[in-house]
Amino acid sequence: MEYQCRLASSTGEIVEGIYTADSESRLRHELEEKGLFVLSLKPKGAIAGLPFRLPQRSGVPSREFLVFNQELATLLRAGMPLVQSLDLLRGRVTSPTFRTVLDDVHERVRGGSALSDAFATHGSLFPSVYVASLVAGERSGNLDAVLRRFVEYTKILATVRRKTLSALIYPAILIALALVLVSIIVLKVVPAFSDFYASFGANLPLVTRIIVAISDFIRSYGLFLIIAVVAGGLAFSNWVSKPGQKAKVDHLMLSIPMIGEIASKFATSQMARTLATLLSGGLPLVHALDIASKSVGNQYVAKQLDIVGSRVREGESFSAALEARGVFPDVAVKMAEVGESTGALQDMLNTVADFYDEEISTNMERFVTLVEPALLVMMGIVIAGLLLALYMPLFQLSSVLAG
Repeated sequence: MEYQCRLASSTGEIVEGIYTADSESRLRHELEEKGLFVLSLKPKGAIAGLPFRLPQRSGVPSREFLVFNQELATLLRAGMPLVQSLDLLRGRVTSPTFRTVLDDVHERVRGGSALSDAFATHGSLFPSVYVASLVAGERSGNLDAVLRRFVEYTKILATVRRKTLSALIYPAILIALALVLVSIIVLKVVPAFSDFYASFGANLPLVTRIIVAISDFIRSYGLFLIIAVVAGGLAFSNWVSKPGQKAKVDHLMLSIPMIGEIASKFATSQMARTLATLLSGGLPLVHALDIASKSVGNQYVAKQLDIVGSRVREGESFSAALEARGVFPDVAVKMAEVGESTGALQDMLNTVADFYDEEISTNMERFVTLVEPALLVMMGIVIAGLLLALYMPLFQLSSVLAG
């Protein structure tokens, strides 16, 4: 992929040019190794400096990354040296990006760098909890066990996400079908009826006139409406990408009935499982909180967790800091308090994560159970209302013909 770069040399000279690399982090690292200071770096073809690009698979495939860690843990447990394990596994990787990363990691480890430091240079391609897990494994001398816990952690999170998305598929299909049917009626059926009634000079009912007017408006200005929607979507996406704005949107999401409750439980589960994984590797709670705050998807919850980490660093208990934020569920706070008092915080955090994973599954099933019939009823009412409005003039047509 090509990137447009603005660089400064050690002598202060400004250089602009186009460079090719597998990823932005890889290119930034290569330029800094050459003694150049990166002033700006953006994909070639960006619009007005904004990262408006079509989605593309330039990262590391999650499945291949997971398999790599499983195999690495197995080889290390069997007693194979780390350098030889990396050399063996990098040849089995099919993703060009991941292979390039592993080649660099292998060279760095062979040169004496720690595995965590080698992966940290490609930090944008991997979750922060992964590098932190490697650090914990290296400190404890039990890297294979930490890798296995990370793999288990990733599998559980993926399972929760997959179940959540699967539960939303059917409602999404119903909404899409409803939009297609309404579009066909408004764009094709309504104009045909309108022309038919116009030939008789019939005085149409108010509801029918409104539907015909809406149809005419959409047919006349449909392209402008599409452009406006796309432009609005891009503007909103650009606004959300600015620092602090994503947290506002996530905070608003937490206040939405049902959806906010599920989002809160998912963020709590993600936080608890990440902390448990890091603590099990021997990482101190303060450091684990810093990393967990960067791993939580909901940015508002992540900011609150940052504050929790600051208070814990100042000497406040973890459970008291959680409770003071007023964001985390009471059950999670109470179980964290029990874990701290008994010295089993890691086990309690795992229990919290398991509890909320089950709650998410139950809530999603309940949500879908309520939403599916509601959508069907709404579809029926909308389509029946449109058809009734179109056929109402037929009941008046006999009187028009008689007159």
